[in-house]
This record gives sequence, structure tokens and C-alpha cells, in this order.
Amino acid sequence: MTAQQHYFYGTGKRKTAIAQVRLYPGRGGITVNDKPLEEAFPWAAWQAVVLEPMKVTDSQSKFGVTAKTHGGGVNGQAAALRHGIARALLASDEGLRGVLRQHGLLTRDSRIKESKKYGLKRARRAPQYTKR
Repeated sequence: MTAQQHYFYGTGKRKTAIAQVRLYPGRGGITVNDKPLEEAFPWAAWQAVVLEPMKVTDSQSKFGVTAKTHGGGVNGQAAALRHGIARALLASDEGLRGVLRQHGLLTRDSRIKESKKYGLKRARRAPQYTKR
């Protein structure tokens, strides 16, 4: 392993999940939190979400992905990883912007949980009304 390895970086976010992504040119494979993709995201739908930017830009074999994710749940982490991979691909080649934008991969999904209001059980769920 060389002292200085060249990679492309991207940060992805979704809900409260954050993914820090590094794309290494040349080698394949995806590692998430020091685990292979299949172990980190065992459900096929999560894997499809993560791999979407690579499939859209046809760069599965061109880059190896190393990522660290934290916060949120598995679904949020998968979407954050997708966002991070898309941003890192954009850093590697600015010409991919049109394709990534067309598939909505560069836009951060800003939907987060609504905060709880006082006097209510959740953000909007009121206590049960009793007539008598």
C-alpha cells in the first residue's frame, strides 16, 4: 500500500444518517464500516439503492468504494450511502452531473422526523378524546 493513495470523496446524508464515502479508482468492491456490502446491507432492496449511482453511470468495475456510516437506521444509511457515492462520482468526473441529476441522485432528501409538540403524544397525535 502506498503512502498517499488517490481517492475521490463524497458525504451523503439522509434523515439522521451520514455516510463518508471514498472512491478508489481501479479496484472493485464495496466496503461499509469494514464489512462487505452484502453483510452491511443484507436485504437486496438496500443493496440496489446503494448501487444505483454506479449502475446509472456504468462505473461498477471502475471504482472501489470504502464508506463509513453512522446515525439513523439501515434504510437511512443506505440512502445516505447512495447520496455520498453520487457526490464522489461527481468529484471524479464533472461530466456525470447530467446523468446523476436526471436520476435525482445529487439532491439531498431533506425529509426528517417532525419534532414533538407539547400537549401531544407525537408531532401531531393528540391524546384520545373522552366525552365523559
